This record gives sequence, structure tokens and C-alpha cells, in this order.
Amino acid sequence: MKTNVRPLSDRVVIERFAAEDRTAGGLYLPENAKNKPQKGKILAVGPGKMQKDGTHKAPSLKVGDVVLFTNWAGDEFKQSHGDQVLLMREEDVLAVVEG
Repeated sequence: MKTNVRPLSDRVVIERFAAEDRTAGGLYLPENAKNKPQKGKILAVGPGKMQKDGTHKAPSLKVGDVVLFTNWAGDEFKQSHGDQVLLMREEDVLAVVEG
């Protein structure tokens, strides 16, 4: 997915992964019973946090990273083409999923 959102400072734009349709036991879940996944892919990264000397601290995340975050992290926005993205601070990301 492409994004037309350019994050500022230490913010990142994340595409949340789709919710599971079934339980581990094979039961299908209705829309209102699905939990929002706490995993997503980085679509855009800001220039980094502004330091006191006026320089930016380089972000530790990069476009394409798969990350984990809390359920309440960030703010959801609908893009002009209808897709939902999350915008959050880099510090709200809990971990990068390797492999």
C-alpha cells in the first residue's frame, strides 16, 4: 500500500494487519467480535526527533519494518483512497519483528 501521508518529527505511519477471521478452534468470527491486531508494517518514517541543538536524531525504524504496538497506540486516519493507517510516535512502537 502507498501512503500520501508524510510524518513529521519522530512519527511513523503504520498499516495495521488484517484481523483474523477464525479462532484457533476454527470458528468464524463476526466483524464486531474481531480484535484489532497489534502488528503492522511501517509505510513512512519522519526525519527523527528534534534535538536541543537543532539536529534530528535518526529514527531506529525504517519503511518496511514489521512492528508490534499496544492496542491504544497512535491515531487512526482514513486516507483519500479509503485505506486506514495509524500515525504514532516512534516511542509507541514496542518491538520490530525479525524474519
